[in-house]
Amino acid sequence: MAYFINDDCISCGACESECPVNCITEGDGIYVIDANECIDCGACADVCPVDSPKPQ
Repeated sequence: MAYFINDDCISCGACESECPVNCITEGDGIYVIDANECIDCGACADVCPVDSPKPQ
């Protein structure tokens, strides 16, 4: 299972800087998680101010 970022993303970048495997990149207005690289640690969800990253 991996995490994904939903439309609530405010592009603050908190998730990207917290990811230990660097699988989060800035997309078109929101951040995107590479599901093949995500290790399902939840670090991104822990720091997101709007609860955008969710487990798939």
